[in-house]
Amino acid sequence: MKLFVTGAAGFIGSTLCDALLARGDAVVGYDNFSTGQEPFLAGARAQPHFALVRGDVLDEPALTAAMAGCDAVFHLAANADLRFGTHHPRRDLEQNTIATCNVLEAMRANGIKRILFSSTGSVYGEATVIPTPEDAPFPVQTSLYGASKIAGEGLISAYAEGFGFHGTVFRFVSILGPRYTHGHVFDFYRKLLADPTRLEILGNGLQRKSYLHVDDCVAALLLALDRAPGPFAVYNLGSDEYCQVNDSVGWICDCLDLAPRLEHTGGDRGWIGDNPFIFLDAGRMRGLGWAPVHSIEQGVRLTLRWLRENRWVLESRA
Repeated sequence: MKLFVTGAAGFIGSTLCDALLARGDAVVGYDNFSTGQEPFLAGARAQPHFALVRGDVLDEPALTAAMAGCDAVFHLAANADLRFGTHHPRRDLEQNTIATCNVLEAMRANGIKRILFSSTGSVYGEATVIPTPEDAPFPVQTSLYGASKIAGEGLISAYAEGFGFHGTVFRFVSILGPRYTHGHVFDFYRKLLADPTRLEILGNGLQRKSYLHVDDCVAALLLALDRAPGPFAVYNLGSDEYCQVNDSVGWICDCLDLAPRLEHTGGDRGWIGDNPFIFLDAGRMRGLGWAPVHSIEQGVRLTLRWLRENRWVLESRA
């Protein structure tokens, strides 16, 4: 197949590009490098069946031209800054919802029917059913990021109904692993580099979160490409466990051989839209034959190891 990947220079996108190329697919990567990193694509760019197009998903004509001749689209490009969403409300609308509409219209112009979309477990808000299945009672949205993603899901389902598209939506927990460029491991490591004697933790540290290693995430994306039924299907992606934020802090400090003073800011969440308990039921994805390999602790430790070996990422994201 010839696959089009938006957000190709990002954490998940670049890992997906490598995996698609390794299995023999051709890939067109599309990225504006607002947050993507050129070094992440070094391996892909050395492959004869990879093409990189520098472009913005908000530029619909450029997007349409770049997508010509592809068989399916992985739409991963997005603003993933949930924490500061209320600081710039239009950003989620533009980079998540309008961008998804542009992708769908570019596909329609090119006669492409297959889309695989990275959504988020944040669409469940503060779920009342734990672990949360895909058909849980739908809650009030608690973040602009989640609201913009559920709008994208709605567009895809409508295009599946109206234009015969085949849509697959993935609701991720937070992803860990090599090429990780934002999130709690990144933030804690940067804080401890600045001051190894103390560590500020947003909230009370008792927030319970589930995480997934990027290799397990990409394995699910590839499996769904081959096996997910149409016309529209939604899959949770997450491990079968969760940890407290304090647990993750302990693993990070152990890896760094540090014993900082922990300073909790208080409360049961760190910011507006921070769900204090995220744990998704991924049984539907397991039904396709998928199972995660890495534990959350392994994911945290492997992420920190990669960050320590690639300190340039901290500088590039300063």
